[in-house]
Amino acid sequence: MAISIDTFFLELNGQGTLQAQIQQMIAEGILSGRFHVGEKLPSSRKLAAHLGVSRITVTLAYTELLANDYLTAKGRSGYYVSENAPVPPKYSPVQRNEETIDWNSALARRFSGGDLLSKPADWRDYRYPFIYGQADRTLFDHANWRLCAVRALGHKDFASLTADYVDQDDPLLVEFIARHTLPRRGIAARPEEILITMGAQNALWLASRVLLTHHRTAVIEDPCYYSLRNLLDHWDCDITALPVDRDGLPPDQLPENTDVIFTTPSHQSPTTATMPIARRHKLLERARELDAMVVEDDYEFEMAFLGAPSPALKSMDRDGRVIYVGSFSKSLFPGLRLGYMVGSEPFIREARALRSMVLRHPPGHIQRTAAYFLSLGHYDAQIRRMSKALADRRETLDKAVEHHGLTVAGRGIMGGSSLWMSAPENVDTTRLAHKLQGQSVHIEPGLPFFSGPGQPQNYYRLGYSSIPQDRIEPGIKLIADAIRAN
Repeated sequence: MAISIDTFFLELNGQGTLQAQIQQMIAEGILSGRFHVGEKLPSSRKLAAHLGVSRITVTLAYTELLANDYLTAKGRSGYYVSENAPVPPKYSPVQRNEETIDWNSALARRFSGGDLLSKPADWRDYRYPFIYGQADRTLFDHANWRLCAVRALGHKDFASLTADYVDQDDPLLVEFIARHTLPRRGIAARPEEILITMGAQNALWLASRVLLTHHRTAVIEDPCYYSLRNLLDHWDCDITALPVDRDGLPPDQLPENTDVIFTTPSHQSPTTATMPIARRHKLLERARELDAMVVEDDYEFEMAFLGAPSPALKSMDRDGRVIYVGSFSKSLFPGLRLGYMVGSEPFIREARALRSMVLRHPPGHIQRTAAYFLSLGHYDAQIRRMSKALADRRETLDKAVEHHGLTVAGRGIMGGSSLWMSAPENVDTTRLAHKLQGQSVHIEPGLPFFSGPGQPQNYYRLGYSSIPQDRIEPGIKLIADAIRAN
């Protein structure tokens, strides 16, 4: 029996090469049970003509499936589904009974329900996506990242791909961070003082677990990165949300019982305020008086296209009380989930042990690919390309905001990729964002960034890392019109 040629078709936007798509299509047909053992496949000539591809493309796909024992060749007769091909399981679905578990009592802790910003899965389809923290595919160096990934798959790097590092990290990546990334922030660190993490979020989680207990008090900024606040809410520690001003966190307002200070001094999240050098010294002095630890989230320091970034707080630390958190997720792409933390060796030792208990280590192949991408100069080239594009978009955005009479509540003096905005007090930006979705405009309401009840609802964030420059002005006009119509 032969398999009907009408069962084969290619998706217009399919992933991978045509050869890979054909190979996947046949393998899925076998695994799903649609193609049975012994059935004959269409000839390479007929399938190629049916799909509108070259005959060699089909032949190469068949050859690969033959090598993997999905197909077998019978002389000049053609290709057939192999007797050794994976056989789909045969079973009758078990009838599910109604669950009897009382989940209200069974769940010891609840982690859902925290404040989160909604990032629609189809945001790329929006005409005016003022979204923050997402990658622009037109700026990413796909070709060289792919080459680095292929190189990391090579025989020479077999150990980095397959080995269990246990609690260690890729030495090439750690070395690059120590020799190239950290010195740009004025930080000197030994490998024993560096830990690779699954992004900044994982670093903040590790730091909070190592430094905080239910007897200790954490100070966070208000407004702040909402995921940090959600994270701390589950540790049963005392939390003090300290309002920031135009220069960031005010050291003289830190309470006497402070144990750990979480701050974003170079680029306050989300207001984008930059803490002056004098205040940084005061913050360290106050932390010393309180004998408090400081966790510095230095996100987006690479995006300083308007001027040189200020030295990191960690570079000014002489006591070893600052834990530094960095990430490649903003400068490369968020799905990478690769960051790092720097601290004194006793702290890193404990954070490393905790990470090992939870996830061992970030995937070796990802670490080695990133190490090649950074060390071969591709990362610096991408930063220059992104900085140029962001500078152009920022200039267009600033002009459009001024022209349409919108109010900027905070703009990073060094650069960045967003503006912190305020609407009139009577405007609820959560409702505004929902209304603008109908006009293919995405903005981010500011409410999730604030702590406690009775917080302002008229703030919002405009990201410009992923919106084409020529769509910024018309998008701002739609936002301004919607605010005025409120």
